[in-house]
Amino acid sequence: MRAVHFGAGNIGRGFIGLLLSRSGYEVCFVDVNDTLVSLLQQRGEYTVALANEAQEAAVVRGVTAINGKDLERVAEAVANADLVTTAVGVAILKHIAEGIAKGIEQRLSRSNAPLHIIACENAIGGSTQLKEHVYSHLSGEMRSKADQYTAFPDAAVDRIVPIQHHEDPLHVTVEPFYEWVVDRSGMIEGFTEIQGVHYVDELTPYIERKLFTVNTGHCCAAYLGYLQGFQTIQEAMADQGITAQVRQVLEETGELLVKKYAFDPQEHKNYIHKILDRFRNPYLTDEVIRVGRSPIRKLSPNDRLVRPALQAFELGMTPNHLAQAMAAALLFDHTEDPEAVELQSTIQAMGLGRAVTHYTGIPENHPVHGLILEHVHQLKQQVHS
Repeated sequence: MRAVHFGAGNIGRGFIGLLLSRSGYEVCFVDVNDTLVSLLQQRGEYTVALANEAQEAAVVRGVTAINGKDLERVAEAVANADLVTTAVGVAILKHIAEGIAKGIEQRLSRSNAPLHIIACENAIGGSTQLKEHVYSHLSGEMRSKADQYTAFPDAAVDRIVPIQHHEDPLHVTVEPFYEWVVDRSGMIEGFTEIQGVHYVDELTPYIERKLFTVNTGHCCAAYLGYLQGFQTIQEAMADQGITAQVRQVLEETGELLVKKYAFDPQEHKNYIHKILDRFRNPYLTDEVIRVGRSPIRKLSPNDRLVRPALQAFELGMTPNHLAQAMAAALLFDHTEDPEAVELQSTIQAMGLGRAVTHYTGIPENHPVHGLILEHVHQLKQQVHS
């Protein structure tokens, strides 16, 4: 079996590529990083190490790579694939869509073999978004045919893979925990299951549980840690005050999730405890500036902070701790992060209140908007005291 995976970065190699290989797929990575592409072509293998006491390692074999700028080769690989996956970041999906579209056209011109395309991104409806980008490159007739033989099932993925620097550029270290959940209802009948993937008929509860717990908690630790001068998530989570604040945020999102999806309260409490332990993993070094990067995206209406805060408010809750997390994100002023620079410039130009509405979509007369502003002023006082 052949899989084409877009994104040869740490997540692509250390998570998706590893699981695909274990399921018997020959994996062809597509990336624009010339070094990674060349090394994958030359070696045909790489090593994945687990960040635990045993430092277990696995060699992933039977892999190769294509430069993503070579659209013809990308299209040919997609046309001949049994599965296509991505881990490129949701903002990059539109840039890989043309190559996938060309591959679908070639494939459908000579075969009706079904193809599943799964976007493994930190986003709600990642595959659905990718489908829209891909279909924008297809004719009406080709879209109709693709609807019959090409599926874009949505997925939720979870594995912490920090920025890392190894002598071997292909070596990657990942945390032991992982979760890859795929919407079974979006699959074409008769599909081959991927080893290690959990298939469900209703994906949204799993997506929001992960987004509102792992992603929300992770960025909270990053922004609060950044304000206190910590360099890594592990250092930040060693601070009892920050750990307590992150836990309070996750208790808010947990109350929301239990109300919304009828999750078992004790099971979700255990899930939160597990997530906090993952953030504290002493065998990982995860920089706060990596986890906190792109604050504009993280403050957008459908992402990990604003979405649960507004949903909680609609259910009669007061998302005080989520508002504090948003305030901390607004104070993330790392000068090497383009979004952080833009965010601070906008606050200076528009004023804090209007900037909050501009990025979060929360009206200035909304109670949550007022909470955010209160926490910004409180955090500023704490930082300067």
